[in-house]
Amino acid sequence: MSSNQSHPKGLYLLFATEMWERFSYYGMRAIFILFMTKALFMTNADASNIYGSYTGLVYLTPLLGGYISDRYWGNRRSILVGGILMAIGQFLMFFSGSTVTDGVQSASAISMMWAGLTFLIIGNGFFKPNISTMVGQIYPKGDHRIDGAFTIFYMGINLGAFFSPLVCGGLGDTGNIHDFRWGFLAAGTGMLISTITFELLKNKYLITPEGEAVGMPRQKMDIKTYGIIGGSVAIIFFLLNFKNMFTVSFDPIGYLIYASMIIMPLIIFSDKSLNKEERERISVIFILAFFVIFFWACFEQAGASLTLFADSQTNRFIGSWEMPASWFQSINPLAIVLLAPLFTMFWNALNKRNLEPSSPLKMAFGLLLLALGYIVIAYAVHGVSSTEKITMWWLWALYILHTMGELSLSPIGLSMVSKLAPLRFSSLLMGTWFLANAAANKFAGTLSALIPPGAGESPVETAAVMPSFLGIEINNLFTFFCVFIGLSGTTSLVLFILFPWLKKRMHGVN
Repeated sequence: MSSNQSHPKGLYLLFATEMWERFSYYGMRAIFILFMTKALFMTNADASNIYGSYTGLVYLTPLLGGYISDRYWGNRRSILVGGILMAIGQFLMFFSGSTVTDGVQSASAISMMWAGLTFLIIGNGFFKPNISTMVGQIYPKGDHRIDGAFTIFYMGINLGAFFSPLVCGGLGDTGNIHDFRWGFLAAGTGMLISTITFELLKNKYLITPEGEAVGMPRQKMDIKTYGIIGGSVAIIFFLLNFKNMFTVSFDPIGYLIYASMIIMPLIIFSDKSLNKEERERISVIFILAFFVIFFWACFEQAGASLTLFADSQTNRFIGSWEMPASWFQSINPLAIVLLAPLFTMFWNALNKRNLEPSSPLKMAFGLLLLALGYIVIAYAVHGVSSTEKITMWWLWALYILHTMGELSLSPIGLSMVSKLAPLRFSSLLMGTWFLANAAANKFAGTLSALIPPGAGESPVETAAVMPSFLGIEINNLFTFFCVFIGLSGTTSLVLFILFPWLKKRMHGVN
């Protein structure tokens, strides 16, 4: 196949498969925290911590799924199994939504939710690391079209992420707690479309230029590996239920994820084969992974505290029509589609003048834009009484600034790891990057749990104990948003200061 030809049809199959899977994931995420607080009658803090545990584990299980795929199943079988498990998970969420009761928490609905989340987390572990790796396999080695192929593929992600809150939120986020089930049903239907489309067309289109099938099974799995998978399912279900089972505040999921982030560098740096230059480059990966945790922890408030804020403290009326709170999660993918070409042109223009900043500097700018977004929303709630609602356009401004921050930071992460990591440690260091995302999402839930009751700067008259962070009582939204300004702004400043030292340790890698 000549590299001058158009893209192979297999790319568009992968595009559709990923688009519908992302539709399923982001559709469920758009209404998840609202479902827990409104239909399951959980507190904002409990719902936020569950949200963080779910999204954190979603980034942890691809380490297991990638291992099973590489050793045994191959991409195709892993995607099929992952898709089926996630569809089951979404339908269990539908059944959970079908058993909620008015005015009182339903034990069966909560049990069904735990089961649904377990299937979603395990299924995602098999699906997520395998779909994107197939894109490069359907092209000849070194084909210049691969970069364009990934651009098309990521457009599928953003299309799915854009439409899913509109559809699932439109069906589920209606003000009637019994309608949440229809949002989950739509998410499950999207996952079924993704899996069935892939299964029906994979043999015809997922082939190399020479006509050989890609992503085929490597070998049969042994009993031990089946035991690992079964054990992982049981462990995740147990971890999700731990606090309910033992009625304690101890959160084992957080400790598991954060401990992994500490243990991984110790394992890698204990390898005596590393030379000085390799150690310095690897240290840059770990340092930037630390900063990335703070970026995504603040950014991922979109599905947590910012959705709660949009629902209860934002005036969402346009004329006589009220925009569902879940729809705000469509702003980010829409802004990515509109702004990504402009950012590409901007970086290319700087590159031609030898002015393009290196990865650490782009990350520092991303964190700064994140802080600016929170400055905007903090200004909006400053001086506002607890009974007032702010105009939703302030939230629009925040999401657009955050998208600009994401476009500065997100595209360079995995690329930077692949450039800095020694070949023999590339998979392990890629896993570390996923671990950083897992830690960030778990931390996002912890931070979201700090949101105080009430709106505006003035605290609501309540007997409830107000949350605190680093000794500071958070009794109003202005203080709450200042936490994120402090975290993202401080880490941005530190990264700007560290930049020259980090650049030196990268040894010419940009």
